[in-house]
Amino acid sequence: MQPVLNATVFIVDDDAGVREALAWLLRSRRLLSEVFDSAEAFERRVEEPQGGLGDQPACLLLDVRMPGMSGLALFERLIERGLVEALPVIFLTGHADVPTAVDAVKRGAFDFCEKPFSDNALVDRIEQALAHSGRVLEARGQKTRLQTRLSELTERERDVMRLVVEGLPNKLIADQLDISVRTVEVHRARVFDKMEVKSAVELANLLRDS
Repeated sequence: MQPVLNATVFIVDDDAGVREALAWLLRSRRLLSEVFDSAEAFERRVEEPQGGLGDQPACLLLDVRMPGMSGLALFERLIERGLVEALPVIFLTGHADVPTAVDAVKRGAFDFCEKPFSDNALVDRIEQALAHSGRVLEARGQKTRLQTRLSELTERERDVMRLVVEGLPNKLIADQLDISVRTVEVHRARVFDKMEVKSAVELANLLRDS
């Protein structure tokens, strides 16, 4: 799998040796990383008013057990913020924490890797998590762009669009809206232009997939 461009791997572990080893591993695979020595430090990063996590693909390598806020507590806070879909979480666990990590996966974590972990297996899962993050962000971007296009339609264009999507021909649309066929044709062309589609089928698919 090719590295995801402009992606960041966040590493949260209280063990400096683990943080350094993971950062080195990621550099060797051409992956950018940011390291944090506590869950609290990462949460402050999330809360940065001007920074935050941004809109680029990312994933989080998160130790389960740490002094202060645990990895699981941080995970719960990320769930509350609605971040774990676009920021897949891979837990780093000791053997005793495996059942806990499995339960976290059921609650939405992307995966867990038991220490000591295989470098290749871990990087594979990281790249898969980053690809997942990219897909989520792209889908969100498409939805935002669609909402922007819809907001540019006039009320009459929305009326015409609804009937076009239902499959009605221009004559029946004109009858239902009590306007001329020529007016329907004008509105229909404007709808297609604003929604950036070329046919009624393409329009219907765009709205259905949104």
